[in-house]
Amino acid sequence: MADSASGQTVQKDRLEALLLEERKFSPSGEFRRQANVASQAIYTRADRDPEKFWGGYARRLDWIKPYKKVLEWKAPWAKWFVGGKLNVTANCVDRHAASDRRNKAAIIWEGEPGDSRVLTFGMLEREVNRFANALKSLGVGKGDRVAIYLGMVPELAIAMLACAKIGSPHSVVFGGFSAESLRERINDAKAKILITADGAWRRGNLVPLKKNADEALEGTPTIEKVVVVERVGKTAGTTLAAGRDLLWNDLVAKASDKCSPEPMDSEDLLYILYTSGTTGKPKGVVHTTAGYLLGTSVTHHLIFDIKENDVYWCTADIGWVTGHSYIVYGPLANGTTTLMYEGSPDFPDRGRFWEIIEKYGVNILYTAPTAIRTFMRWGTEWPAKHDLSSLRLLGTVGEPINPEAWIWYHENIGRGQCPIVDTWWQTETGMILITPLPGLTKTKPGSATMPFPGIRAEVVDEKGKSVGPGAGGYLVLTRPWPAMFRTIYGDPDRYVQQYWTRYKGKYFTGDGAKMDKDGYFWLLGRVDDVMNVAGHRISTYEVESALVDHAAVAEAAVIGKSDAIKGQAIAAFVTVKEGTQPTDQLKEELKKHVASKIGAIARPEEIFFSSELPKTRSAKIMRRLLRDIAEGRLLGDTTTLADPAVVNRLKHQYEEEGKSE
Repeated sequence: MADSASGQTVQKDRLEALLLEERKFSPSGEFRRQANVASQAIYTRADRDPEKFWGGYARRLDWIKPYKKVLEWKAPWAKWFVGGKLNVTANCVDRHAASDRRNKAAIIWEGEPGDSRVLTFGMLEREVNRFANALKSLGVGKGDRVAIYLGMVPELAIAMLACAKIGSPHSVVFGGFSAESLRERINDAKAKILITADGAWRRGNLVPLKKNADEALEGTPTIEKVVVVERVGKTAGTTLAAGRDLLWNDLVAKASDKCSPEPMDSEDLLYILYTSGTTGKPKGVVHTTAGYLLGTSVTHHLIFDIKENDVYWCTADIGWVTGHSYIVYGPLANGTTTLMYEGSPDFPDRGRFWEIIEKYGVNILYTAPTAIRTFMRWGTEWPAKHDLSSLRLLGTVGEPINPEAWIWYHENIGRGQCPIVDTWWQTETGMILITPLPGLTKTKPGSATMPFPGIRAEVVDEKGKSVGPGAGGYLVLTRPWPAMFRTIYGDPDRYVQQYWTRYKGKYFTGDGAKMDKDGYFWLLGRVDDVMNVAGHRISTYEVESALVDHAAVAEAAVIGKSDAIKGQAIAAFVTVKEGTQPTDQLKEELKKHVASKIGAIARPEEIFFSSELPKTRSAKIMRRLLRDIAEGRLLGDTTTLADPAVVNRLKHQYEEEGKSE
């Protein structure tokens, strides 16, 4: 793990602030009385016999063939519901369409320009079946990977469910990623088909998805066909490659709306989702069928206290795991009405989220601390303009939430009445693992509280020993869980090395944490070189590689700098090549270069030119010292530097440049 000392410094700062937080909030008597869980017995039952606990909830799913055993565990390899067969889409769509829920809204979609669409479970079944048959007509079969590069439109969920129906693993690529990032992910997964759109809307501007896709496809030999959704229309100026590109509407118009679900083994691959890694190469996180579906559906039902008539809104993008688990699979498995929104929270104005909540009578809102901090900055007048009385539960996801933002959310969005579930989990975990149960748990602002029933977590020191209450350390998981990822696609050795080698038999999360005297967990953020920017994990190595790719750059070091809105903002220290002038114009050029190579989310907020970077005698860049400089902290240990004077010169230069801005 890179630069763990700097991670500990950041954690210590946050830990000391959190130790002072003693406010507690209990669910109201009314909420507790109607809650899905209102007894502590669930923790005892799950801890005493976790396999029986998960097996009990497995009866909520429709099985094609019953499983023989709940769990086979030979660390770090897990198999859940061994020998069983089922189909994810049959559980998320078909069984509801065959029930009294047929005419219930499954997906409510709100477009950025204000257009909208509602798909009932019956309608969704027909749409999924048509596209599943369309994929079959293109030669897609069980095991073939399908890449999906779309904005937040209903076709994204339909495509995922169609893939799952015929047993074709999907790999969704966030629509904000660049052509190069898309190409890399397509090639790693060896995808056969790409599904994209002519474009997408973002703050009134066109996102050129098809243009990016065309550029990516210049180096993707496994892609045979491209399916294009017409979202933007003539404005996009889309061209279709003869023999390769096909329009979504043309394909589904010719397809049958009947399609039998493919029987899938519990451990068959459901999807691959790429996440940043410390080595720079994105990791293809592998999620399988039964355990993932069970984990997402159970956590969704209990944590969000789902009722039959709820309108549930997770504001994430489906390009990230939160959208997979808590917009698509978890909610639909439970027969819940799930809301999708295409645009941003500030278009056409800063009241957009609150307008949507009022329009659809949203009962549950699940959003990111980054968004909440932005809403705080915009002021209370925006939510005050709208009727938010339909809300009865709030949630947060993506990063630790600071107590001030938690209180603002509670008072101004929840009207002081809605419990808040602050959730911790990862792309790799597939499901929420640390969280309050809203009818049961007394919450503390800023704490994710306790592990979900059946989950065991510890905070340990460098040697893997539990640190005890009040001390900070590394968060590890000591028991398998159903939705855990099974491996890194095509790289099982990396899976073992990165997650299971540091502490034998324990899953190393890469996050810092502490446990207080009440047994509550406080998450402290990443301790490695993966930055968490507005809830998105971005590798320092990826951004450094993009910077060095520019002809003017000789060397670059990238860090995550604390940011009141995003959690972390990207700061880059750059050394330019001989004969190149380090100008403000070059800074802007480099920012644009990174955005084009990776995507806008990776655009550095700050670039600082330096003639030298602090390095150890073995030539390793000391990023923790750069963080100290950027955060304005006292410099840490500099004894291992090849030239300790470098960092002092850099600190002075950084401070002087800051004064002049």
